[in-house]
Amino acid sequence: MDGNLFSAIGGWLHHVFVEQFDVWILLGFVAQAMFTMRFVVQWIASERAKKSVVPAAFWTFSILGGGLLLVYAIYRKDPVFIAGQAAGLFIYFRNAWFILNERKHKRESGAVS
Repeated sequence: MDGNLFSAIGGWLHHVFVEQFDVWILLGFVAQAMFTMRFVVQWIASERAKKSVVPAAFWTFSILGGGLLLVYAIYRKDPVFIAGQAAGLFIYFRNAWFILNERKHKRESGAVS
């Protein structure tokens, strides 16, 4: 590769990751980190159980990360990203509702959760 290509790539990376950096970019990175954590907690829970497990924390990180990513997408005015995150949030909240209902019924019946 010649030096001009490296220079062009370096200039593009500098613009994307340094020059345009603001609080919204920071929010986007925080949101993406939270969203990624859902896979980390799912992987750890599955490794411990030696089977596929989806812990409640998966849905918590899904809601937190997905909600922040939706705010970021709305700010960026990205219709594809907005639609994807909004649809995902419905699923995440529904699963969290199932978990909360199950825990409530266990408490009411005297079962240990």
